[in-house]
Amino acid sequence: MAPTIAVFDIGNVLLRWDMGALFRKLVREDELGDFLARVCPHDWHAQLDAGATYAQAIAERTALYPQYAAAIRAYDPRWQETLTGAIQGTVDILEDLRAAGVPTYAITNFPAEKFDETCALYPFLQGFLGVVVSGRERLVKPDPAIFRLFLERHGLRAHDCAFIDDNLANVAAAQALGFHALAFTDPAKLRADLCDLRFPLAAGIAGDVAAS
Repeated sequence: MAPTIAVFDIGNVLLRWDMGALFRKLVREDELGDFLARVCPHDWHAQLDAGATYAQAIAERTALYPQYAAAIRAYDPRWQETLTGAIQGTVDILEDLRAAGVPTYAITNFPAEKFDETCALYPFLQGFLGVVVSGRERLVKPDPAIFRLFLERHGLRAHDCAFIDDNLANVAAAQALGFHALAFTDPAKLRADLCDLRFPLAAGIAGDVAAS
């Protein structure tokens, strides 16, 4: 059966996220590669997605790398600078689905401390019927438990849901549980994939390519 519910990831599906967007302003260019690989790598940020506080994460890193203390501490008050804007083509798809009466939800790996302020800055995030935020639940994709929690909390069945994520491990985990799982690469492909699943969308919107 074709799915009738759309479930979105947020980072790099609806919003562009890049740790380097902030740290490029704070760390010398010739040191940036090593900084992002060793001092504040994605694995370090992942603990925030898993429920650690910024105070904990920053204290741990500044103790290890005191020479970068100012840049590391900036990751809390200036975190929104890691978001470089909406992916407008995907936002258009989201709004088109809502206008057509399609229920929309989200499952996101996101720091608990930053989610509400991000929703305030990007109002389209406020229209979901439900959102599971990893930092609040202390469960992160691709752990199957976060998908099961989503289904149980909202009384949904996996085969009724199309799940959209840019991370292939997350896509595979959702698919293994019975979701119609779509790997996001750009808005144009997403629109085509959703049309193939019989969602009520107009095909071939030119802006989807430009907004990707």
